Amino acid sequence: MRATLLYGTRDVRVDEVPDPAIQRPGDAVVRIIASCVCGSDLWPYRGVRPVREPRRIGHELVGVVEEVGSDVRTAAPGDVVIAPFVLSDGTCPNCRNGMFTSCLHGAGWGSDDEDGCFVDGGQGEYARVAMADGTLVRTPEAPDDALVPSLLALSDVMGTGHHAAVSAGVGPGSTVAVVGDGAVGLCAVLAARRLGAERIIAMSRHEDRAALARRFGADEIVAERGDEGAQVIRDRTNGIGADAVLECVGTKESMQQAIDSTRPGGRVGYVGVPAGGPELPIGQLFSNNITVGGGVAPVRAYLPELLADVLADRLDPGPVFDA
Repeated sequence: MRATLLYGTRDVRVDEVPDPAIQRPGDAVVRIIASCVCGSDLWPYRGVRPVREPRRIGHELVGVVEEVGSDVRTAAPGDVVIAPFVLSDGTCPNCRNGMFTSCLHGAGWGSDDEDGCFVDGGQGEYARVAMADGTLVRTPEAPDDALVPSLLALSDVMGTGHHAAVSAGVGPGSTVAVVGDGAVGLCAVLAARRLGAERIIAMSRHEDRAALARRFGADEIVAERGDEGAQVIRDRTNGIGADAVLECVGTKESMQQAIDSTRPGGRVGYVGVPAGGPELPIGQLFSNNITVGGGVAPVRAYLPELLADVLADRLDPGPVFDA
């Protein structure tokens, strides 16, 4: 089959690789019908993180189950499934606590599982999915093609934006600022609106993304960055800052901007994959009673509730994909 490999900085190729097969009783083989590029793929692609040897890439997908191992109970051939960006067994203590990304037996796409068996990357024609019962989420029926982008968004960016909003304590009446206008930031706007935020300020200087942020529920757009951007947020919030700020970039500058935009006693929810050395200014957080929470999003925990909203036409994150 064909699959995508990252060879080095700005060097991505499609190669012929071995077809996947069932290797363990809990495996499934999935034919991939939609995959995407994640922001975390861009750091090695741009050379921010070294690539020491060619490796399979892609870690979010929607697909059709082709074959299952003898222990698989929650999926069957022909089912349409969503696979989040980390594989998990769904039964270990961390999974039971909702932290599927910290599964004691978890695995990553494009690498070996704990038994030493290779798990394919998500950018290919097929993939072996280890721990299928704990990883895959089945749709009740085969979706229309038009719904696939929204299902794909649930594999990562929608759940990640939701995690930022949950970590920041967004709820009815909240004033929310979103730092970052990529797919995760835009989904964070959707998540904040879904959780009842009264006012959402999206920080964007791209006209097309700002327009999508407004479509998703943003009330205002701030184009300024850094100290100036944080000052604009404070100026628009009675001089104090937002109740909740969602940091969806992962750089030192974006984290500082998020903290500077948060009111005393407010919360920052961060989900941007760290790059460029972001650090927490403990003195500033201490002096202003600002809480910082978040991290890698346990998307598998959020998938059922978000899928229900997509299928009920209450949530449509698909427009974040433009190609």
